[in-house]
Amino acid sequence: MTDMSLADLSARETARRVSAGEVTAEAVAAAFADRIAAAEPEVQAFAFFDRDRALAEAKAVPAGPLAGVTFGVKDVIDTVDMPTSYGSTVYEGHRPLWDAPSVALTRAFGGVVMGKTVTVEFAMKSPGKTRNPHNTAHTPGGSSSGSCAAVAAGMVQVAFGTQTAGSILRPSSYCGVVGYKPSFGTLNRAGVKPLSDTLDHLGLVTRDVRDAAFVTAALAERPELAQGSAPTAPRIGLFRTSRWAQAEPATRDALARAAAAIEAAGGTVRELEVPESFERLYALFDAVMGFETPRTLAYEHRVLGARISPITLDFIETLSQATRSDYDAALAALKDRDVLVEELLAGCDGLITPAAPGEAPVGLPTGDPVFNKPWTLLHVPALSVPAGVGPLGLPVGVQVIGRIGADAETLALAAFIEDALKAAA
Repeated sequence: MTDMSLADLSARETARRVSAGEVTAEAVAAAFADRIAAAEPEVQAFAFFDRDRALAEAKAVPAGPLAGVTFGVKDVIDTVDMPTSYGSTVYEGHRPLWDAPSVALTRAFGGVVMGKTVTVEFAMKSPGKTRNPHNTAHTPGGSSSGSCAAVAAGMVQVAFGTQTAGSILRPSSYCGVVGYKPSFGTLNRAGVKPLSDTLDHLGLVTRDVRDAAFVTAALAERPELAQGSAPTAPRIGLFRTSRWAQAEPATRDALARAAAAIEAAGGTVRELEVPESFERLYALFDAVMGFETPRTLAYEHRVLGARISPITLDFIETLSQATRSDYDAALAALKDRDVLVEELLAGCDGLITPAAPGEAPVGLPTGDPVFNKPWTLLHVPALSVPAGVGPLGLPVGVQVIGRIGADAETLALAAFIEDALKAAA
């Protein structure tokens, strides 16, 4: 097998072959290092990459369920042997004293960390340097920009992303990859630069849904996540949300393609009414993030404010309008998330809904998380699944939503939808 073909293997197949002794983790890492060398000058997905360091790590990997699988780590996640700058010049060169648990477990289970992927400052709004691999004149989205672009460009098989509003799902849609935000707390968030304790999620970006299930099953030590199966005739709700007017033709067409593909594969799709109460979720989200984030970033705001980007500073100050009473009322309204989610699913096995407003915008704006905020707030599992391209020739995804904690079932459902879309292409 050539080095180039090693970089085309799925994470699942790589782990199998490395574990069986058919190929070495070092050979796999070398193939991906070559991909990085070829694509990085244009895509600029990495905040830190050292070929020699990556190959030395690969040479010493232990046996484990992720043997030889290549990872990118978003630069808001602590790493002991690489700088972690949280996307900000004020922390440039910062070296944590430990690996975040997600990184430590990745390495303990045989995964190879290739490098740190670009994020926007503090995973908020100020753009980084990364370009969309499908057209470098367009944004990859934010804040998991480098992670999504690195996977889309074939530079790693898996990359960690974080989501407080829409920072995994939206850039995954823009870059044509799978973004998986698990149910809240599925993956350990320690060692991740926090924004909002109620909203922060750690998730993954992968080439396909089954790789997302495979890797999460290993890292969460929940093998059932990779063993779920969708119903033979799944019932899917088409949920347009209360802000459907913000969906561009590319996203509307992607949802129509997904619905047609699901029905062709034996599923049923039922358009669901959007309850009047759904719009309230946006106000609840704004109250929670608006109160928690300025306080989480109190040091950066009050002490480093003159040194952080004006975009970040303005964003923090805009969020600061939320009051304690707004926040307490929002938390009270969210005590029964399971009930709220069940009402929205209306007896369906899952939902399809927009992942992003449309194709990736020109330039480097991070994009609008309008179609992600409610689902992040509700703590449900959510995946962006590629669903073709729009009129500009750029990728567009659909968002698959499941019940809180039902990640195995949601992953299986997303894999069914992914297969249906590929069969219909």
